Amino acid sequence: MNLSGLGIFHTIIGIAALAGAITGFIKYGKINLAQRSGKIYLYATVITSLSALGISKAGGFNAGHVFSLFIIVLISIAYFLFSNKKHVGKARYFENFLLSFSFFLSLVPTINETFTRVPIGHPLAKDIKDPVIGQTLLVVFLLFVVGSIFQFMKQKKENGEITRLQ
Repeated sequence: MNLSGLGIFHTIIGIAALAGAITGFIKYGKINLAQRSGKIYLYATVITSLSALGISKAGGFNAGHVFSLFIIVLISIAYFLFSNKKHVGKARYFENFLLSFSFFLSLVPTINETFTRVPIGHPLAKDIKDPVIGQTLLVVFLLFVVGSIFQFMKQKKENGEITRLQ
């Protein structure tokens, strides 16, 4: 696999971020920053994105680094909305979308790297242009779209219930 020490650290923290997000999606239908799983996703994603800036198979600044920086921007905005716009129902739509979009974007390099390395000796894909990667990313993208619609509808219902209680 030929991972550096930073690569191993990045991978372990990245797995924690994915676990936090998946736990949130299962339990709450979203990455919920008020819950432990959401906090794990947030902090582990920041660490993973920052550590990715020190990793480069191709040498120098590349698309993976751009993804990392963009993900940091997305989760920073989502965190701002979560912490500073708690009583603004419309902010929850953007917060949910930004966190889910950051998760989707995290999966792009994750799938590329995993499929070109695993199983060791006979990886699922020869390179990032392999059709299995494209097909998998298409399925993940469709799940992201369906999940975003679900989150929007669920948030609309939650916002309506909050309005009725006030």
